[in-house]
Amino acid sequence: MDRPITTLYMLMSLDGKISTGASDDRDVDKDFPNIDGLKEGLYQYYDIEQTTDLWSFNTGRVQEKMGVNEKSFPDKTPVSFVLLDNSHLTEHGVMYFCKKSKEFVLITSNKDHPAFNVKENNLHIIYQEELSLPDALRELKNSYGCERITIQSGGTVNGLFLREKLFDYIDVVVAPVLIGGKDTSSLIDGRSIISENELSGLGVLKLIDCTVLNDSYIRVRYQVLS
Repeated sequence: MDRPITTLYMLMSLDGKISTGASDDRDVDKDFPNIDGLKEGLYQYYDIEQTTDLWSFNTGRVQEKMGVNEKSFPDKTPVSFVLLDNSHLTEHGVMYFCKKSKEFVLITSNKDHPAFNVKENNLHIIYQEELSLPDALRELKNSYGCERITIQSGGTVNGLFLREKLFDYIDVVVAPVLIGGKDTSSLIDGRSIISENELSGLGVLKLIDCTVLNDSYIRVRYQVLS
């Protein structure tokens, strides 16, 4: 394979939502710890997250919601982070990930991105005039030695991975809650299939494991067949 092996790892509600609402003020990391019936078992998602790949893919939009543009700089971790971002990270946000990452790779189509002003030895920029996730993944493997990567991006970018056939495994922790709302982000968002010819864009799955966790949480793992 000329790209890293990918695993989508997410926390979602039973109805497939990965946020608690349509506003950027709403977020499962922010809200679940304050909700009885959810907070008790939430730790399991984070415990499993600690066992995922040492390369992690996310987006600047998600990280902006998490406050990285204002947070104090963290300690160094053994994880290498890859962020897709055009406009959400500030120079502080870029420096935050330089401090946190073993290697930090930014994928951007913005030639004026603040990352170009940051000079850190572990910062690498993949600039693309037009986004190509397949090309970016190939470069991650060939230039930076990324063999396996965990994807934890938002629903829209997850949709791009799906349609490009870039998912190899799906690993989802299901929280015991129904959220609803057509504008609330789900596990896979983005462009919908509208014709029979597009059915090849479906992700057909084979169940690897289903584990009942504590406090009514469930973990399901799949291999993506096509």
